[in-house]
Amino acid sequence: MKVGIPKEIKNNENRVAITPSGVMELVKNGHQVYVQHTAGLGSGISDKDYEKAGATILPKIEDVYLIADMIIKVKEPIEKEYALIQKDQLVFTYFHFASDPELTEAMIKQGAICLAYETVQKEDRSLPLLLPMSEVAGRMSIQEGAKYLEKPFGGRGILLGGTAGVAPAKVVVLGAGMVGTQAARMAAGLGADVTIMDISIPRLRYLDDVMPANVKTLMSNEYNVREALKEADLVIGSVLIPGAKAPKLIRKDMLKSMKKGAVIVDVAVDQGGCAETCHPTTHNNPTFVVDGVTHYCVANMPGAVPVTSTAALTNATLPYAVKLANMGWKKACKENEDLKKGLNIVGGKVVFKAVADAYNLPLTPVEKVL
Repeated sequence: MKVGIPKEIKNNENRVAITPSGVMELVKNGHQVYVQHTAGLGSGISDKDYEKAGATILPKIEDVYLIADMIIKVKEPIEKEYALIQKDQLVFTYFHFASDPELTEAMIKQGAICLAYETVQKEDRSLPLLLPMSEVAGRMSIQEGAKYLEKPFGGRGILLGGTAGVAPAKVVVLGAGMVGTQAARMAAGLGADVTIMDISIPRLRYLDDVMPANVKTLMSNEYNVREALKEADLVIGSVLIPGAKAPKLIRKDMLKSMKKGAVIVDVAVDQGGCAETCHPTTHNNPTFVVDGVTHYCVANMPGAVPVTSTAALTNATLPYAVKLANMGWKKACKENEDLKKGLNIVGGKVVFKAVADAYNLPLTPVEKVL
């Protein structure tokens, strides 16, 4: 199979879809890998590194899309790329369709095979291709939140861990999945007073056992969220419904009861955000203020730490990419339930229920396209 790796062109997206070690594995399996010129530079990978691993370097993004049977990316295609995607071409990347109607419409129109990292799901309901970037984003959320709590950045001017004789900041984490757990762990390590909220009592019970003493667990419901926000210095939004829009847990009216200079980091922005006031921002212009509360809503947070993120992502995606290349997408998805759940749009048909529901589109059972 001919595998194409285009350069990411989303704002400040420095990751690349594969490392040279990943290229070598695909080549060892008999596949040809085509990498766009300078695709890896943001992650510290040169064209020569890819060539040594067996890749062919192509000068332009158009060349990569034109030759490839399978495109492997990091972020969803943006408008400039829509027309480059060919009918029946397999595109393996993060899509987040439920929060992007234009992208959904474009992929239906192009007739591509859209296999989304974020909905590949194992039997235990874990999301193996979302987890590594969730780890990164969860840890980054505390770094960024701590920065924007500083006075020069418009924050309250509070140190997360406090100091001797001075109380620490209060951090509220909404959602106890991978992002929330990593955020709570990082905040706790810095000495903050952390509350992590979720609707799953078994998950909260587990975290209550394993988290340090400065992390408290609390059932998530509207009353508890409202009360917790009043005391919060930093709020991390980390709720996830796989493939669907994030529920709006932070309503606009709740901001009025929050401290001036408090910060919300909405990691759920890829899926529409869990704050009603959230809209996607970029690393160039990461924040905005509503009712005195700073919102950090960068939609590709791990793109700021690409050396770490690219390696972590390749570790997770490569086994699936090799399977898709070796078997072809149809056979691979028939034989592998994880990959089957990753199919979102196939040949103009929506085959993932949450995407169909988001836009009231007809749902085609995935078995019909296999």
